[in-house]
Amino acid sequence: MKKIFGNILRFFLFAGIGVAILYYVFQKQSIAYQAQCALDNVPIEKCSLVEKIITDYKDANWGWLLLVWVAFFLSNVSRAYRWQMLIQPLGYKTKVSNGLWTILLGYFANLGLPRMGEIVRASVMSKYEKIPVEKLIGTVVIDRIADSITLLLIVGLTFLMEFDTLWSYLSNMMGNNQGGSGKVVLFGILIFLIIGFLIFRKLLPTLRKYSIFQKIEKILQGFLEGFSTIKNLKNPGLFIFHSLFIWLMYYLMLYFCFLSFAPTAHLGLEAALMVFVFGTFGMVIPSPGGMGTYHALVVAGLAIYGIAGQDSFSLANIAFFTTQIFFCILFGIIALIVLPIINRNYKIQS
Repeated sequence: MKKIFGNILRFFLFAGIGVAILYYVFQKQSIAYQAQCALDNVPIEKCSLVEKIITDYKDANWGWLLLVWVAFFLSNVSRAYRWQMLIQPLGYKTKVSNGLWTILLGYFANLGLPRMGEIVRASVMSKYEKIPVEKLIGTVVIDRIADSITLLLIVGLTFLMEFDTLWSYLSNMMGNNQGGSGKVVLFGILIFLIIGFLIFRKLLPTLRKYSIFQKIEKILQGFLEGFSTIKNLKNPGLFIFHSLFIWLMYYLMLYFCFLSFAPTAHLGLEAALMVFVFGTFGMVIPSPGGMGTYHALVVAGLAIYGIAGQDSFSLANIAFFTTQIFFCILFGIIALIVLPIINRNYKIQS
């Protein structure tokens, strides 16, 4: 009973956070949109941000949006193969189709409660493949570790490629356009990090006495152990290929959304990569399906490239509804129907 109550409480907490952030972003962009309408002498009754979002979605190029679905589905086929590679060392040979549909079911569960999808995914796979659920949860953890490492590489690449654009935007916000000051700030940050690292090393024996630090250290050790298991796979090269392919498809999903929407269609691959990183951090923050957090960070990312807030908000909703709502709900329901059918006469292979 306590567990059920805890899950319900968590659902309302995270959903409340997501709704609050979404409402805040909506109100901010709605005020800006109405101010623009006033400048353009557009009557206030014809200046509804909700109507604009609906119109923008209708007017979007649905050919590109269909490609978003294709990219999302391919990414999950690749994820299913990668998961199979992680399960094989445990002594089990699983069906890729079971992996695919349980992953899609997990996305569906995440819309209700953040991070619940990983548990659902492992539990349902355990039911059909007769593998202990705790072993499968271990493989899901490694799967997420691989995602985290890939994301860190993408973030590093993005900031290397688009650093000048990002720094120019931040300089303009601070009213400082001098490139020399940027170098001074970066040098200061570097010195600060070096000093901080030396202080941390000095205090490490003392910090290890505290239970909270011990827990953090244990998590980091688990992260490193998970990474080491990746190197011991039968075909680590193929595993790396799937890891890169999954995130390439994620990136193309947003880029196709860019191309589908007139105000962002002119932005290049680099801009899409920067906004993709911003939006991904929005998905990482726990809220149902990234609701609110994703919208806020996509709007922030597009501001770097001079896209108006109301258009950025429309693009965020086009991307969010196309994938998180339409795709995840539709294929989550399909997964509930398909899984019992494809496993009706399934014989477990060892």
